[in-house]
Amino acid sequence: MDAPRANVLGLTKRELSDFAETIGERRYRGSQLFTWLYEKGAGGFEEMTDLSKNTRARLTSAAVIESPALRVSRTSERDATTKFLFRLPDGLSVETVLIPPASAFTGKEAAGEDEQRRLTLCVSTQVGCPLDCAFCATGSMGYSRNLHSGEIVGQILQVMRIAKKRITNIVFMGMGEPMMNYDNVMRACEIIVDGLNIAARHITVSTAGWADRIRQMADEKRKVKLAVSLHSAIDETRVNLMPVTKRYSVADLVDALEYYYARMRERITFEVIFFRGVNDTPVEIAALVRLARRIPSKINVIPFHSIGFTRPTGVAARLRPSDKLEAIVGHLKEQNLTVMVRSDAGNDIEAACGQLAVLGDRGGEPQNQRRSLPAQENLERLWS
Repeated sequence: MDAPRANVLGLTKRELSDFAETIGERRYRGSQLFTWLYEKGAGGFEEMTDLSKNTRARLTSAAVIESPALRVSRTSERDATTKFLFRLPDGLSVETVLIPPASAFTGKEAAGEDEQRRLTLCVSTQVGCPLDCAFCATGSMGYSRNLHSGEIVGQILQVMRIAKKRITNIVFMGMGEPMMNYDNVMRACEIIVDGLNIAARHITVSTAGWADRIRQMADEKRKVKLAVSLHSAIDETRVNLMPVTKRYSVADLVDALEYYYARMRERITFEVIFFRGVNDTPVEIAALVRLARRIPSKINVIPFHSIGFTRPTGVAARLRPSDKLEAIVGHLKEQNLTVMVRSDAGNDIEAACGQLAVLGDRGGEPQNQRRSLPAQENLERLWS
C-alpha cells in the first residue's frame, strides 16, 4: 500500500528543505518550494516552472498542496466586509473575515491606527472553540480540533487569490483560542513573515488569557502583537463571561502580562465589550483603569454584537449592550488611557467581533450563510 502523500502547505523553509532531502532532492529545493508556495501562491507543482520535470514528478508523487476550499461568502452592503466559509479536507468548516481599510474603528483618533489603514484579514485557528465565552458565537459550535499551519496560512492565500489584493494585516481573532494551538499558530506566523512578507508588527494574536503561552511568547521573543480579550478586571464578573478565568485568574493573567512587557517592552491591547449591569458599573470601570495603568496598554472597546442566531441560553441570553458606553469611553480617556472604539463592521452579515460560527453544517448550507453569493462577484461589485 502506497504511503499517503504529505501536505507541504504549512511547512517552513527549513521543513521544506528537510522534505526535499527525503524525496532525493537537494536541500536548496526547499527554498524554491517556499517561494512558490507563499510568495507566488502556487496551487500546484506544475506551476513551479523553474523546477525540472523530474523534480516536479517526484513532488507530485510524494506530496500535495492542500488548502481550505471556498464554499461560499457574504459581503456587507454597508462596509464591504466579506466573510468567507472554507471547507477543510476532513469536511469541517471555518470562517475568515476580510476587513477593508478605514472600517475597523470609529472616530478621528483612530486614523493613525495600523489596522485602520490596512487591508486586514481575521483568521481562524480552531474548528469551534472550547472556551465557551458568553458573548462569542463560536463557542456554540463546541470544539472539534486545532487547525494545522497549512490550514491557517491557506485561509490567507485563498483570500488573496479571491480578492486579487495583497493582505497587509493579520489578526488571529477568528474562530478558536490561538494560544491553545500555539505551535501551529507560531509556525504560521513565521511563514506569514518570511513567505508572505507581512511584518510581525502587522500581525496580532488575541487570547482569552492563556497565561502560560503569554509567558512562552515572551521567552521566545515573538515579535507579533499581543491582544487580550479581557471584558472585566474582576474575577467574579469575568468568570461568568469567560470560564477560562477558572483556570487563569485575573491575577494570573496580570502576572503573565507584566512578565511579557518586562521581556518585550511592547504595549498590550485589552479588548472590552461593555454589558448593561454587568461590567459597566463604577466598581468595574475603576478596576479596569487600575489594570490599564499597571501595564502599558491601550483599550479597544468593542460594540455589543448579537449572537441571537445561535439561540444562546443562561448568561449569554441575558447580555445586553451597555447604555453608558459613550460616558465610559469618555471617562477612560479622561484617565489618560489610550482608547479606541471598534466599529460594527460586518455586523449585518454576522461577521463582526464574536459572531463567527458555522451552524447546522452537516452537508447542507450553514445556517448563518443563507444569503451567500459567489465571493468574486461580491468583491468585484463592491470593491471596484
